[in-house]
Amino acid sequence: MLTVVLFLKKYNFAKSKKITHMNQEIYAKLTEIIKPYLPEDVDAASIAKDSHLVNDLNINSTHLVDIVLDVEDAFDITIEDDELDNMETVAASIALIEQKSENK
Repeated sequence: MLTVVLFLKKYNFAKSKKITHMNQEIYAKLTEIIKPYLPEDVDAASIAKDSHLVNDLNINSTHLVDIVLDVEDAFDITIEDDELDNMETVAASIALIEQKSENK
C-alpha cells in the first residue's frame, strides 16, 4: 500500500512539474509574440504573468486581434470569438493556450 501511495505522490509531482515547464514555454513564446505590439513607452521587461494586456501593457484593440492571430499560428490552435474575454491577462492567455493545446 505504501508503495502505491509513494508512486502516486511521485507521479503527481512529476505531472505538476511538467505542466509548469509547459507553462513556462508558453509564457516565453507568448512574450515574444506580444513584444512587437507594445507601445514605445512600455518596456518588454514589464510583461509579467499578471499583466493585463490593455490596462498594464497598453496594447490597443487592433493589436490585440493581431496578437490572437499570431498566437493561433504559433501554437496551431483556434481561438473562438467567445473565448477572447479569456485572454485579458498574460496568465489567462497562457491558460487558454494550454487548454487548447491539450485538446488538439
